[in-house]
Amino acid sequence: MSRTRTPAVSGWFAGEGEAFRLLGTRCSACATVFFPREDAHCRNPGCPGGTLVETPLSRRGRIWSYTDSRYRPPSPYVSNPELPWEPYALIAVELESERIVVLGQAAPGITVADLAVGMEVEVVPGVLHEDTSTTWTTWNWRPTGVRA
Repeated sequence: MSRTRTPAVSGWFAGEGEAFRLLGTRCSACATVFFPREDAHCRNPGCPGGTLVETPLSRRGRIWSYTDSRYRPPSPYVSNPELPWEPYALIAVELESERIVVLGQAAPGITVADLAVGMEVEVVPGVLHEDTSTTWTTWNWRPTGVRA
């Protein structure tokens, strides 16, 4: 039986493998980039307003900050309370071109011991949760040069 792959948040990322990208929006008037995406209006208070255009974001950036999650988060985070909690690393990454910071989980197997501020990382597809019929997908950050 195959599982249906479903984005955890529709419209925030697309693609597979090397084509995988986070999707933001860019204001046509002031060029401000937003992630998560903004589809209603430019949030830049100094902007007269422009059309918001979907734009793929940089695949790489540098670690701005990081920490680990040592407790089970509350709902709507999905986890099986019957299984022991597995800590994971959270990474805040400043994207190269856009100069915005995007938060995400580290790729499986990457811990805070593997990370350093300023280290280059890349966005990769990830799995948020799986059950018998569905795999909910997300993004992860992985140090460059590390392969799954």
